[in-house]
Amino acid sequence: MPLAPAAAPPASLDLLAQACRALSEASASARPADRFALAHLAALRIAAAVLASRARPAGRRLRSAWDLLAQVAPELQEWAAFFAAGAAKRAAAQAGLSRAVTAREADDLVREASAFLTLVEGLLGLDPALLDPALLDPALASSTLLTPADRPCRAG
Repeated sequence: MPLAPAAAPPASLDLLAQACRALSEASASARPADRFALAHLAALRIAAAVLASRARPAGRRLRSAWDLLAQVAPELQEWAAFFAAGAAKRAAAQAGLSRAVTAREADDLVREASAFLTLVEGLLGLDPALLDPALLDPALASSTLLTPADRPCRAG
């Protein structure tokens, strides 16, 4: 159920811009634990952007963003399961356990979160350049899969 760009709530656009900045920061980080944690947090913001567009309040039962994402966007169930599986590693990385993740795991997660961002932008009917022209480099925005290094966010 793609949304027209005008129909995407401002909260979704803000969350996607935050995710883009987090992915850029993750790409620039030298520590694998930091790269992993930042990429996972970016993925959470991306999921929150979908929830802001599609979720409707229902009940008071607390559930993870990944459970909610799978419910409101069934086409993203595999992504939700993938990122949910990395939550414990993210917590360990954030706790300062440098051996929690390898450099390869961190780099893989940055790439996967970037792919997730591109997919969600498409599902929401957004062109990456429409997120926030002040944050995304319009010369690099396209409909192709861009790595975080290919589409840096500006800080301000």
